[in-house]
Amino acid sequence: MRHISKAFHGVHALKGVHFEVRRGEVHALMGENGAGKSTLMRILTGLVQPDEGDIVFYGRPLPIDSPQTALRHGIAMIHQELNPIPEMTIAENIFLGREPEYGKTGFVNKPLLFRQTAELLDEFRLKLDPRTKVKQLSVAQKQMLEIVKAVSYNARLLIMDEPTSALSEEEVQTLFHTIEKLKQRGVPIVYISHRLEEIFKIADRVTVLRDGEYISTTRIEALSKDELITMMVGRPLSNIFPKEAAKIGKPILEVENLSRSNVFSDIQFNVRSGEILGIAGLMGAGRSEVMRAIFGIDRFDAGEIRVDGIPAHIRKPADAIRLGIALVTEDRKELGLVLCRSVKENMTLASLNALSNGLFINRLSEIAACSKMTGDITVKMSGLDQTVQSLSGGNQQKVVLAKWLMRKPKVLILDEPTRGIDVGAKAEIYRLMSDLARDGMAIIMISSELPEIMGMSDRILVMGEGRIKGEFMRGQVTQEEILECAIGGAGIV
Repeated sequence: MRHISKAFHGVHALKGVHFEVRRGEVHALMGENGAGKSTLMRILTGLVQPDEGDIVFYGRPLPIDSPQTALRHGIAMIHQELNPIPEMTIAENIFLGREPEYGKTGFVNKPLLFRQTAELLDEFRLKLDPRTKVKQLSVAQKQMLEIVKAVSYNARLLIMDEPTSALSEEEVQTLFHTIEKLKQRGVPIVYISHRLEEIFKIADRVTVLRDGEYISTTRIEALSKDELITMMVGRPLSNIFPKEAAKIGKPILEVENLSRSNVFSDIQFNVRSGEILGIAGLMGAGRSEVMRAIFGIDRFDAGEIRVDGIPAHIRKPADAIRLGIALVTEDRKELGLVLCRSVKENMTLASLNALSNGLFINRLSEIAACSKMTGDITVKMSGLDQTVQSLSGGNQQKVVLAKWLMRKPKVLILDEPTRGIDVGAKAEIYRLMSDLARDGMAIIMISSELPEIMGMSDRILVMGEGRIKGEFMRGQVTQEEILECAIGGAGIV
């Protein structure tokens, strides 16, 4: 890709960027959210047309005017944001638009379709029925489905955008094994991830973009993590986890014997003002399900929730919001944002009563509230009227945070708050969490990244199989002990 430039809404996403990939290499494409990585790959896959520049593929110029053109030439991409068709089966999603037929009749050969899908699923050690509808799958299973689909194209170039963001450690190792097999077959792979340990494990070279501009391309063994971070953000980050000691006060939220049949049971914990409570565990441990029940998205069968010592009757999210509870969900696009609406409208979505005069929204108050919030949380955008779907993933996450912080909640629940976010934006969110705790807010953070859990939590709960298996204080536990507790028995309290 040579001299690639692209602008959106007058904002330059890419400025004369160069990028190359060789046969049989894993080439990491790195940069902060908004650096231009996804835009560059969307151009390569025909989803976006460049303003300037050209593409040379296997030695020949290749104008890519559509995703179909890219696929026809063997360029396949696993997207960061999952877009399967929920009402269709796994097999139908994988082979959508290229279903095997009975001869030239136009009728789909269902037995062959399911057999080919089963073979692909076996290759990835996935114990799934090809006839299962996608809406029944977990986020991690949908992520694996996208990976299987991309590999099924027998691609001549495979692009992976945050492929492990929702995967368990076992699934990550399966993916790495597949990547190694593809490398041996000479397939070039572009790998985008904010998990630096993955980059140093599987990448051969790394190209860094910053603010839409090309910075450098380097062999991975010639870099340290600190050097790579400095190249990405333009400055050294001496302390990624800026956790400050905060005055921890009385319990704000108390949960007692909370249970839901076949999902979680006997959940009992509290979180205090000024405290960051980390919740660790493997995928499927029941962490998100407990928080959804507390917030009123899902019903629970037994147990009690108290806010400020008073029993709380939470039957729907509106009840939880009125009590001062806010939830930043794991899936920001599906449950956190209205993608077709503006930054301003999304930020004020949970605060419309405070910003309205009777039936009508006070637009001046709305703009003033959003302007103040964007002063506290930096969102890279052309303006408050820009649609949220055109923002990068990290900036979308900041809009979700701003929406809830505008309500000044007592309890802030963060479910995977830094998933798919670059190291610079992570440090910004960690700093915000530390500031909020210092001001007395109670924070619950679910995370699959153990360094994040250990770096930001005052206290850590470990969940497994729908139960709390252990509790640890800050600085008194290792990553290995947390994993052992999640997989095995009870931990040290």
